[in-house]
Amino acid sequence: MKISHIEHLGIAVKSIEEALPYYENVLGLKCYNIETVEDQKVRTAFLKVGDVKIELLEPTSPESTIAKFIEKNNGNGGMHHLAFAVEDGVAGALVEIEEKGIRLIDKAPRKGAEGLNIAFLHPKSTLGVLTELCEKPE
Repeated sequence: MKISHIEHLGIAVKSIEEALPYYENVLGLKCYNIETVEDQKVRTAFLKVGDVKIELLEPTSPESTIAKFIEKNNGNGGMHHLAFAVEDGVAGALVEIEEKGIRLIDKAPRKGAEGLNIAFLHPKSTLGVLTELCEKPE
């Protein structure tokens, strides 16, 4: 597996509209994309800091993993996951990582925001950090 860079930092928020003024007006970042990922029951907003993206994650359903994360965090959002770009493919990386004893949330890549192929590693196997692997589809 070849990780090239941090793809993005995922931050759970109750409302993108409420969160954006902090990121844009206080920190001076610019939101360049908002989209809904229906199968993950989430709405995302992306901002860039240098080459790294920040992904704001707003739940679109009480059953979404983001809604559950916010609920477990006393109704607050916060740092949700760390995503790495994998140059040589998420599918192969999942096989390699599982062989090393890491528990997978996704056994195969699936579609994520911005058209990326993604897969998550379970935080119980990654020192408490929910980890996402990403690749641009060919």
